[in-house]
Parts: sequence; structure tokens; C-alpha cells
Amino acid sequence: MADEVAIERFTPPPRDETDPPPPSSALIPKRPLILRIGRKLQPWVNDLIVRQSKIGNDPFPDRRHFPWMPMIEANADIIRAEARRVLQDLDQVPPLASVSPDHRRIAPAGKWRSYFLVGYGYRHEPNCAACPETAKLISRIPGLNSAFFSILVPGTHIPPHTGVTKAFLTTHLGIQVPLEREKCRMRVVNRVVMWEENKILLFDDCFDHEVLNESDETRIVLLIQVKRPVRLLGRIVGGLFLAGVKRSRFVQDARRGVHSWTPDP
Repeated sequence: MADEVAIERFTPPPRDETDPPPPSSALIPKRPLILRIGRKLQPWVNDLIVRQSKIGNDPFPDRRHFPWMPMIEANADIIRAEARRVLQDLDQVPPLASVSPDHRRIAPAGKWRSYFLVGYGYRHEPNCAACPETAKLISRIPGLNSAFFSILVPGTHIPPHTGVTKAFLTTHLGIQVPLEREKCRMRVVNRVVMWEENKILLFDDCFDHEVLNESDETRIVLLIQVKRPVRLLGRIVGGLFLAGVKRSRFVQDARRGVHSWTPDP
């Protein structure tokens, strides 16, 4: 499914004067008190969820725990056809840094674009209507948290970062993968993986990871986040934490941004 090499950090592509500003924490608005409290609680919650996990704490969990994955892979051609239709003009797809202020720390301006179907349980109805078969397929996934087409244009570097919570795991279904696969890759801890069309890559995004597309082609995946299988206490605590995140500015700002975003004239 993926090639592996040992590596520490990616070298970002060189910038020139025409490039937009690089991602930076300075671009993020000051977090409200409730988010700062959540940030303090995050390590404790993650530690409890790991101890309650039914599948261990590997950066790349065993996909056998997720029997819905073959169903998604078997329908990859259907998903790809809908993705190609709605993503014909990427200027009509919002950059993540534009719709989600909290992602400006890692999202290069204009380069990492996201076509949301579901975000933290909230369906984006116009996009689901435009991708009806994909919307039906993801509705069959148990514990679905988010699902969206994640687009990385050539020259995109997403710097090292970690996810929000161990309560869910992330999968990428390869929709459009550059021919030079080795030039478009993701590092998770000290392993580098590359996408494969029609195949799902499963990983825990709470481990340090980064992404680089130094090919001449755009990479597109269907990114799906699902709940981690945990025991009862982990479900309760993880559920409460996710409920707080869902109602936080982190999610609500992004939700409003997706609904109100319009492309530049």
C-alpha cells in the first residue's frame, strides 16, 4: 500500500517573491478562553483514549478493524467521477486557510484546498447534492466525523503538525495521485508514505506528520475521519471532548467560512 523510508523532516520547496505568505501561528486569531482550556485538557484526554483504545496506539493502525474500507475502495471510480466534476475549476474550491482561521498555522495560502461534504458531523448540503453517490457512500461509514476532498496543488508543503484528538483516526482514499509518486508524500513520525489511487491509507494524525507535493501535478484524496474503537470510558470522555470541539470556534468559524466563501473575481 505504501513505500517507507526513514527521515526526519521534509525540506520545503524554495519560495520566490510571487509566493503567498507562508503558514504561521501569527495568522491565527487569539483563541477564546474555552479553546485555551480545551488545549490544556487535550493531552490528558488523548492519554485516556490511548489507554482505552481497542486497537493500540500505532501511527498506522490495522485496517482490519474498519470493515467499511473495502466498500469505499470498491466504489473509488464512482467517487473519482464526482470529484473530477466538482473540482474541474480549483479556483472555485476554497483554500483551507481562507475558510478556517485556525488552519493558517499550517495551511499555505491558496494551495491546500478542501471541498467539504461533512465536517465534524455537519453536512454541507450543496456539496453533498453535487456528489450524491459519494454522500451516500460516506453515510454508510460508522462513526463518521468528517469527509472532504483534500487538494494539494504542486509546490504545497504542509509543515509538521499534529491533529486535534486521539478520539478519531484519518483515512485518505487516493483519487488523483501524481505519476511521480515519490515527489508527493507524507511523513508520519519517521516513516514516509505515498498514496495509491483507489487505495485507502489509514493513520493517526495525532502523531507528528507533514506533507509535501513537489511534483507538477495536483494530488486529490477523499479524506475521511472516523471514531477510534475504544472502551466505554474512552467513548464517554472522547465523546464529550468531541462535542466541545464541535461547538468551538475552531469548527464554527470553519463552518461559517465554507458557507460564506466566494471565489475572487
